[in-house]
Amino acid sequence: MMVLNVFQSMPAHAIKSNVADAPPAYIFAPIPQRAIVAAPIAFDPFPLPLVLAQGGALVLAGHKARRMSKSDEFPVFNRAYNTVFQPGRLSIGLITPLEAYTTEEFPTLERHLERAKLAEALGFSALWLRDVPFHVPAFGDVGQMLDPFVYLGALATVTNTIGLGIASAVLPLRHPAHVAKSAASVDMLSNGRMLLGVASGDRPEEYPALAADYEGRSARFRDSIDYIRATFDDFPKYEGQQGRLNGHMDMLPKPVSGRIPLLITGGAQQTHEWGAANGDGWITYPRRPDAQEQTITAYRENVRATCDTDKPVMQSLYVDVMDKSTLSPRPIALGYAAGTDFLRDHLKQLQAMGVNHVALNLRYNFDDIEETMQRIADDILPHFA
Repeated sequence: MMVLNVFQSMPAHAIKSNVADAPPAYIFAPIPQRAIVAAPIAFDPFPLPLVLAQGGALVLAGHKARRMSKSDEFPVFNRAYNTVFQPGRLSIGLITPLEAYTTEEFPTLERHLERAKLAEALGFSALWLRDVPFHVPAFGDVGQMLDPFVYLGALATVTNTIGLGIASAVLPLRHPAHVAKSAASVDMLSNGRMLLGVASGDRPEEYPALAADYEGRSARFRDSIDYIRATFDDFPKYEGQQGRLNGHMDMLPKPVSGRIPLLITGGAQQTHEWGAANGDGWITYPRRPDAQEQTITAYRENVRATCDTDKPVMQSLYVDVMDKSTLSPRPIALGYAAGTDFLRDHLKQLQAMGVNHVALNLRYNFDDIEETMQRIADDILPHFA
């Protein structure tokens, strides 16, 4: 037997993430064998070797389940947070718009509300929206185009259980009072299903349009976090870079459970220790498996050093889900095209690394989107129920 990663990186095809403070993300090369990864329910956050066994099956080796302690638990926030994120488990969500489009195209948002309802009915755990204030052609992606908070309000009216998230709101480009009120409004309309990813921003072209200081976004990001959290209190008092709350006026509505989870995206121009201590979870990016595992291990070490509980990790993944389950993978930007067998086994590997949620992006999907959603629901979701 020999040790082997499920993916092997392709330096010749590696591409940088568009997020300025994120580490490089990679396109992955296919492997000739079908990957079958057995993931335990509870695991130690240390590197897990994959052993090529007889017949080409990949299995986890040298890995034992352990009893979970209080430090393994996640904080209690709202319905979505504690459903989407569970210790030792992985859930699967979708990034909107739920349609395929190229870098030269804008999404049509065809049947977007029907597809959101379908995602909920099929058992996906969350829908994620982007915050893209301006169309920057060099960036190549306008997201769902609609303002994320307005769109989440619409989605809240047509769904009942699925988590509703932004991945992620660019805090230095929005006043924290507006972010706090919008997020709490969505949380109330959805009965506690708001998940708020927060980022420092990666498109310098947008900052002059809003008279914002790109170089000063690090400090503004920290101030926004403190300001938003202050508004969860009754008649809050807070004084910071972006305003003063004097304790004689209140911010309404309040979040259903009293607060909204803030999931820090990437590095957000902060130290690793600050991010682990001040975020309620971490949104990261696709990497080579060895690099991803090391990164997650380091994050959780920082969390253990600063917090009484664990915190969840999620990542995005671009996929083109092909119509035959056994088809071998081929690389696409920030992900791969493959059959559901390979996708299932990769997700099991991510679960074993400590990833708690994967948001699938079907932007480059070739087949009909609704048929693909059904295929994922049939072939993938039961393995992570």
